[in-house]
Amino acid sequence: MKLDVISLDNKKAGNIDLDDAIFGVEVRSDLLHRAVRWQLAKRQSGNHKSKNRSEITGTGAKPFKQKGSGNARQGSRKVPHMRGGGKSFGPVVRSHAHSLPKKVRKLALRTALSAKQADGSLIVLDKAELKSGKTADLSKMVTALGWKTALVIDGEAVNEGFARAASNIVGLDVLPSQGANVYDILRREKLVLTKDAVEKLVERLK
Repeated sequence: MKLDVISLDNKKAGNIDLDDAIFGVEVRSDLLHRAVRWQLAKRQSGNHKSKNRSEITGTGAKPFKQKGSGNARQGSRKVPHMRGGGKSFGPVVRSHAHSLPKKVRKLALRTALSAKQADGSLIVLDKAELKSGKTADLSKMVTALGWKTALVIDGEAVNEGFARAASNIVGLDVLPSQGANVYDILRREKLVLTKDAVEKLVERLK
């Protein structure tokens, strides 16, 4: 399929032929869901922790005698049912990450790119470069282009001036092609790819 290529000045800069195997696959919400869950699970810190009875500071002496007190017999004040005791089956430090097959990850990324293409939310730039590196300059361009929230994916490396200017604009993210992922693509309204990015993504996902 063919798509127009534009410049940051919102002028037409030719067109590009997109590979249907990457940008024209069937959109499957189940794959997108699995990929997003996999990404977010890896990001969880998993550092929640409560003390069990062996970790509670306190005496190991019997709290009161076995018989004659009128209370139920107890052997320790550190048991879960006593005030100040340890937590029974409480959370422990662990990793929330789970595996997802490489083929599924690749297909999910293709699906995310295709979903943006199908929605008309995919934009191809000739290049993402800004010599001045000033946020004010880029902000005017983004406003003129009508991008409310956008993810800009460049080639092997991101232009330093463009990245510096974009870092102060809320809702505008910039990534190299190697960092392209399902979650970031879906969380922004527009997906902006440079011509270099398209080439690298096709090479990566073929």
